[in-house]
Amino acid sequence: MKVLFAAAEVAPFSKAGGLADVVGSLPKYLENDAEIAIFTPLHGLIDINKYEIKELENSALWLTFNGKGHKFRLFMCKLPGTDINVFFVHNDWYFSCFKDVYPKWLDPEYEHERYIAFSLAVMEYAKLLNFKADIIHANDWHTAMIPVYLHSNYRYDEFWKNTKTVFEIHNLAYQGVWFESVLDFANMRKDIVYNEWGVEHYGKVNWMKGAINYSDKVIAVSPNYAREIVTGEYGEGMDYTLRMNQHKIVGILNGIDYDVFNPKTDKTIVKKYDYKSLKHKEENKKKLCEEFGLKYNPERPLYAMVSRLVEQKGIDLIKQAENDLKGLNADFVFLGSGNSDYENLLIWLSNNTSNIRSYIGYRADLANLIYAGSDFYLMPSKFEPCGLSQLIAMKYGSLPVVRATGGLEDTVTGYPLADSTGFKFWGYSGWDMMQAIYCSMGVYQDKFTLDAMRKTAMQSDFSWRRSSQQYLNLYRELI
Repeated sequence: MKVLFAAAEVAPFSKAGGLADVVGSLPKYLENDAEIAIFTPLHGLIDINKYEIKELENSALWLTFNGKGHKFRLFMCKLPGTDINVFFVHNDWYFSCFKDVYPKWLDPEYEHERYIAFSLAVMEYAKLLNFKADIIHANDWHTAMIPVYLHSNYRYDEFWKNTKTVFEIHNLAYQGVWFESVLDFANMRKDIVYNEWGVEHYGKVNWMKGAINYSDKVIAVSPNYAREIVTGEYGEGMDYTLRMNQHKIVGILNGIDYDVFNPKTDKTIVKKYDYKSLKHKEENKKKLCEEFGLKYNPERPLYAMVSRLVEQKGIDLIKQAENDLKGLNADFVFLGSGNSDYENLLIWLSNNTSNIRSYIGYRADLANLIYAGSDFYLMPSKFEPCGLSQLIAMKYGSLPVVRATGGLEDTVTGYPLADSTGFKFWGYSGWDMMQAIYCSMGVYQDKFTLDAMRKTAMQSDFSWRRSSQQYLNLYRELI
């Protein structure tokens, strides 16, 4: 069985969010049962020397868009720790010129052109490499064009005759919407794809809608998210299309790679530990307090949040509850970047309170120290397809305080159940979030219960081993 993964980001080469972690980890657990090829753009931020990424001989490929020829080149290396080939599509006009996976302030039409060009290049390079995939696994709107191309431009191509497509929704909020003219750039026939059973959505092109309609299976990244997205509340205007395709929607919970996220082996933290040596976690808390200019106090709980600063992540609730947070006998640290209003809020709180500190930006080493040094981990998300941060936090013994939505509902067992691993709230308001925080503060004073919850959380199994079998079963069902 041959499986082709296509994604805008792949860890450890490029990363902006959880998509990179999934595509960089899941194939490792499929390797024994399938021949896998991963395709991703060669972004300018990727260190080709560090990962020994080499250009393939005679890899030049010319594709024409809007009457203008574009030159592509193909680079390759192995996914670290595996024998899986990762192919990097190089283009000076669209990818290597940026030091970000998703550069800010891009013209939306140009952003569409980037991923249309990438998707078509993937199709052509797979043919040149003679990688006749049984399954193409496309991810999010950036590669949603691939199932559409298979249905239109390649529908009579003998090479792709038996290929099935799987489309995975990591975040339904970003659908890839633009004007009808983008189909001319993509060299697609409008009479085939521009209709309500294809890519047309309220008078515009919606790539995600096309992928949902044309794929053989649609995967949501948690069972609860699969149920939520067919409702008006969480469907992001796509709920009707999803209900029409509900027979092919499957919810498979994301996993994390415990070879990467494990306090017992993590070289970036001050003191390694596991559930049997929890006392060493305090050394990381001391270092974290020092890093953020907070006074270490073992009697004060330390809350943390590592996140993109966007509306989805519930930063509005931090603003609603800022006066309550400032008055708590607890400390808070935030790491992230994104919306300038949210960045400014956290900077202001950091400068004007004694117990709240923030770092605007991202550092992987600091993120791991935050997981290791914090007592509780905040995820007050408005919606959350799956969430990886709460899984990492639990492995590091930082108990999640989450809004019970999407994958957070699936993965966190709320206090006071016998096997509780965190704290939940349901309403989307600062008041609801504060009730969960108050509850967690009460548990913090009960060290017996706190340690029991930490040990349960740290021993929870959210590895890819379980989820990868569900992916394999789905692939086999299709072919």
